[in-house]
Amino acid sequence: MEGVSNMELFAIALINVEESYVRSLSAQVKQALQHLHIAQNGLTATYTWSETRAFIYVEVEAGSVIHDPHIHEAEVRACLAEVLASHIVADKESSILRNLITKDFKYEKQTDIEAIEGYCKQTLIQESELEGLPLMNSSPSRLRRIGLLKEQINALLEENPQISLDGFLKFRIQEYKEELREIAEYAIDEFMMDRQYQEFISLLQYFVYIQEAKIPAAHLIHKGGHEFVILNDRMEPIDANEFDASFRMEMLEKDINFEDMIVSTLITVSPANIYIHTRDPELTIIKTIGQIFEDRTSVCSYCRTCDLYLGDAKKQDQLSP
Repeated sequence: MEGVSNMELFAIALINVEESYVRSLSAQVKQALQHLHIAQNGLTATYTWSETRAFIYVEVEAGSVIHDPHIHEAEVRACLAEVLASHIVADKESSILRNLITKDFKYEKQTDIEAIEGYCKQTLIQESELEGLPLMNSSPSRLRRIGLLKEQINALLEENPQISLDGFLKFRIQEYKEELREIAEYAIDEFMMDRQYQEFISLLQYFVYIQEAKIPAAHLIHKGGHEFVILNDRMEPIDANEFDASFRMEMLEKDINFEDMIVSTLITVSPANIYIHTRDPELTIIKTIGQIFEDRTSVCSYCRTCDLYLGDAKKQDQLSP
């Protein structure tokens, strides 16, 4: 260690880490210390490293004008706790979440684990977006987790100026883990709902596949919002009750809504082609129908039928602000 006569205030013990990792964390500590008004008086961070163990030291340099470093001990301790807490959330959180997913929730399949991790990230991103904050950097949940860890680290450093980061992560973060567990549980719920949805779509695709076409074409006209009209190839309203329906949405034991009724009607009448007329092709129900009926569907926004039922798109564009 450089400057053996330096006065040590705090030390962070690390086990089995790369030197690049220690160097980076030490630099983060040093940078944070520089923002304290006492930093110019000789406060610094140094480190030692070996393959099995490393230490990061917060020290007062030899010859410093600070006469009694312990006067600033609480300020320096809080600064160090903030750096370590932010570091854990930024660099360790994803691995802690993975351990929760694999060990606590017993997921073993790699694709499932990665999918759930993706939902965890989406949850954190959406939370930031809802608050109008930078991506995952300043969300209330993240700041709360950092604050929770900071409080625990600060208390430990007050008891003992040396902290083992590995020991802290192993034995002292139960409350923090509970926050992450809630995120993981929500992500798993989303994962399971998406899996059920995909299985549901696959089942509907099967019904479409085994059925012969009953009519040449159907026109699904989306007038806006939840208002849809289904017409046959002669542009007449379709009555699904006229068909011998071997399929009913109720048999799938799913809550019926307007989207389900549209899909149920289309499967019942089994058109060879479905022409979807809409000004909003990104609508969920439009995409769902495309998934279920695949190459039977085509979406348009500017044909004569669109103009007739949806209005002249060019005039609408001119009226738009």
